Amino acid sequence: MPAPTDQTDAALLLRALRHLTPTLSLLTEIGKRFAAAGHEVALVGGPVRDAFLGRTSPDLDFATSAFPDQIEQVLQGWAQTTWDVGRDFGTIGARRHEHHLEFTTYRADAYDPSSRKPMVAFGDNLEDDLVRRDFTVNAMALRLPELTFVDPHGGLADLAEGVLRTPHTPEISFGDDPLRMMRAARFTAQLDLRPAPEVLEAMRGMSSRLAIVSAERVRDELVKLILAPDPRTGLEVMVDTGLADEVLPELPALRLEVDEHHRHKDVYEHSLTVLEQAIALEDPPARARTEADLDARPDAEPDPDAVPGPDLVLRLAALLHDIGKPATRRFEPGGGVSFHHHEIVGAKMTRARLRALRFDKETIRSVSRLVELHLRFHGYGGGEWTDSAVRRYVTDAGPLLGRLHRLTRSDSTTRNRRKAARLAASYDDLERRIDRLREDEELSAVRPDLDGHQIGEILGIRPGPVLGRAYKHLLAVRLDQGPLGMEAARDELLRWWAEQPESGDG
Repeated sequence: MPAPTDQTDAALLLRALRHLTPTLSLLTEIGKRFAAAGHEVALVGGPVRDAFLGRTSPDLDFATSAFPDQIEQVLQGWAQTTWDVGRDFGTIGARRHEHHLEFTTYRADAYDPSSRKPMVAFGDNLEDDLVRRDFTVNAMALRLPELTFVDPHGGLADLAEGVLRTPHTPEISFGDDPLRMMRAARFTAQLDLRPAPEVLEAMRGMSSRLAIVSAERVRDELVKLILAPDPRTGLEVMVDTGLADEVLPELPALRLEVDEHHRHKDVYEHSLTVLEQAIALEDPPARARTEADLDARPDAEPDPDAVPGPDLVLRLAALLHDIGKPATRRFEPGGGVSFHHHEIVGAKMTRARLRALRFDKETIRSVSRLVELHLRFHGYGGGEWTDSAVRRYVTDAGPLLGRLHRLTRSDSTTRNRRKAARLAASYDDLERRIDRLREDEELSAVRPDLDGHQIGEILGIRPGPVLGRAYKHLLAVRLDQGPLGMEAARDELLRWWAEQPESGDG
């Protein structure tokens, strides 16, 4: 590496070397193999940027003068395995021991303004490859094997300043790939880098260009943003630049006008605060939590309601839980405002939006269910719920109960300390009651006291809609009354059956 130009650069370079030390021998080995075959190769992009930030990149990305077939020849007999990541895009993947590697031929990408798919042209030098990258902080490289630092666009200075700039003008960069605007928002949330004024201006003027990007690519960037350490800042960039109008229009729609006659919470700010509070309630990552628990209590049972972070379902539900409010807002006599059934409307809107973004069915189901249930606790009041109501709360939430706990607690953003304390105490009481009922009744696996086979034998009926009705009836009784035992359940089943037209007695 060249000598640093100032104290800030020196500190960053020292940090980068320290983080690259475990892989220096690997990088040198890769450089020598490519050089022996007559090709250039350099470590580029995220791994270089992350090294300067003191972060460890899970993958190593390389740019090379070699074409895909030549890359495979260089790696043959050295990598444990190679695979075709995208030959048409010049990328070959490889694994060497625990390292995941990707090699891409120098690029000269250009995007057809009317097409979702890039037109790829291979380049012949590293500098031309770097100028076509999204941001200057990702346009830094280490030439191998000599480890020469290459930074033609001032990425290191921008990194030290905490700013996002583009190697080309932002208009050219975003015109090449509009998804880069989403990356700008994501890097704000993920790396605490703020877009430069000219970048923000270009994003505002070009946000509608996201329409040509596939929903899957947009979704993937949104997920990375939501799972970042500070998603709020990235979401604010999306809203302020108009990107959210293209990707998640329900979010800016929450900025309801509040006048002096109809005061109510700023729903947009409230939703972002709920998201932050939900993140604060996430448990440590599963692996770290399990190791700590094993050290402290080797025989301890895992918490059935744990939500290891970062949790996409919880975070999406927190962000979207009130998106039904604009459609249900009503001004009441006396200056009040209401949002009746906004949780039901919001659940439908959530399903529609997540489907449009091509989320998987399980994520759509889970997030929309949490949105639908997020107000259920407010009927608890001072603890007047019967055991039956508590059972239904647990059963309706199912495996989402841990997330529902956190979403409900996060939904309290009142500045009234007494009210906040009262709500927290009420939910503490509900959780204690759930724990007691779990101990007594195994609520996580609530079933009727008779299974379908037993119901069929007792009533002399085959599997079908009638047996299904009988099963649902016994389940409802189980939720209302708790465990009955087989004999009492049989008596209740026969009592119910006598009232049905299919029995011949009803």
